[in-house]
Amino acid sequence: MIDFLKTMAEGSAQRAAAIRRTFAARDFDLPILPLNPSEFDLIAEIKDSSPSEGQLATHAAGRADRALQYVQGGATAISVLTEPSRFGGELGHLREVANAVSGSSVPVMRKDFLVDTKQILEARAAGASGVLLIVALLERKKLMNMLHCAFEHSLFVLLESFDEVDLKATHELLQDAQMADRAAHGQLLVGINARDLRSLAVDPERLAELASRLPEQAIAVAESGLRSAGDAATAASLGYRMALVGTALMREPNPAVMINEMLLAGRAAAAEQEEIRTA
Repeated sequence: MIDFLKTMAEGSAQRAAAIRRTFAARDFDLPILPLNPSEFDLIAEIKDSSPSEGQLATHAAGRADRALQYVQGGATAISVLTEPSRFGGELGHLREVANAVSGSSVPVMRKDFLVDTKQILEARAAGASGVLLIVALLERKKLMNMLHCAFEHSLFVLLESFDEVDLKATHELLQDAQMADRAAHGQLLVGINARDLRSLAVDPERLAELASRLPEQAIAVAESGLRSAGDAATAASLGYRMALVGTALMREPNPAVMINEMLLAGRAAAAEQEEIRTA
């Protein structure tokens, strides 16, 4: 395992071990909001800082206001970074965002380096409707347990890959009938993260290089490095039906406008690809 992922996994395991509470049905009273995918959608991210970009946000009011702007712009979901050591996150940020957008139909997703089912349960209790799981972080049995836990609690999953090895494991996982069904119904998304975990720089070619290996039965999500409407159009033209955008939106004074522009460009490119496919 690459050192960065190993470090994140170790820290995550320590946080999971510190979860002393047990969860009861009453802990899961907050509503679950489903994804409503269209021809191209955007998951907008809230994160306080980034290892490669530094400080991005500073206070709860800023997170809540930005989340509402994401909703206004048309985001299909909001991702919240909860990892504390390198991203300045905490579970409380997830609660803040979920509360801020509770009057909308936009689901909130926990993004972290999750390694234990208890972390999925605490995400659900904090208002999450989805979670991110990383293929390279979890051996097959553990990954299946985490997936089953998420689906048992009606959460959608963004399953993140970084390379061909991860995608091969994802294809094998989708041979399972239940997982294939979840993918077909938009509850199991397959993400490609373009970030190089050794340098933490974005590899702009990775989304294109891996596009032909994406599983056909799952919605594919382009992650990292998308900063403009043109980037969204490029991702859509490669077959990605969603994009996860974080740093660019956190830096943008008017993120609602940026989201709208990216959606219009992505959907136009997706429509063009569909016309070519059916011609």
